[in-house]
Amino acid sequence: MRKLIISMHTSIDGYTAGPNGEMDWIRFDDALFDFVGEFTDRSDTALYGRVTYDLMEAYWPTAGSQPNANRHAKHHSAWYNKVTKVVVSTTLQDDPSKKLQVISADLKSNIEKLKNETGGDILVFGSPSIVRQLEEHNLIDEYWLMMNPIILGSGISMYSKDIQQLKLEPGESTSFSCGVTALSFKKR
Repeated sequence: MRKLIISMHTSIDGYTAGPNGEMDWIRFDDALFDFVGEFTDRSDTALYGRVTYDLMEAYWPTAGSQPNANRHAKHHSAWYNKVTKVVVSTTLQDDPSKKLQVISADLKSNIEKLKNETGGDILVFGSPSIVRQLEEHNLIDEYWLMMNPIILGSGISMYSKDIQQLKLEPGESTSFSCGVTALSFKKR
């Protein structure tokens, strides 16, 4: 069975973005990019909500071919272009030329089917509204939280207000010189 893994930057108080979607507080460095690259190397499917997909699609397909592209941009762009992109949306349509599959209804059974297929991990970057839905259906196997040293006070949370208590097993933790600490938690 394939694992569904969440990789999300978060503030200490659990927000993934500011009240208006601001993410200018997120820290990163080359070591963190390399660390996240290990997730992408093990995955062959990216799962997004439509808003996050639109942001990714506007940038990553050509980011690696730009004259000023750094090593990270080249690596992530190549990964983005080769993986299957599964998007939860009621407005998009499947597009094989972009390796795009759309889930427009019955998220739970479609994700369970996807997890039962053969292949690499299914990776979710961003998309807090989709993460909340996945939590409600207990579909997440592993969380990787990139804890940034900031308290936002308010914003967009990846946690559902309606979620039932979910006990997780702590896993690895890694600190980076940019101040971010990566924390992993696995489903029991």
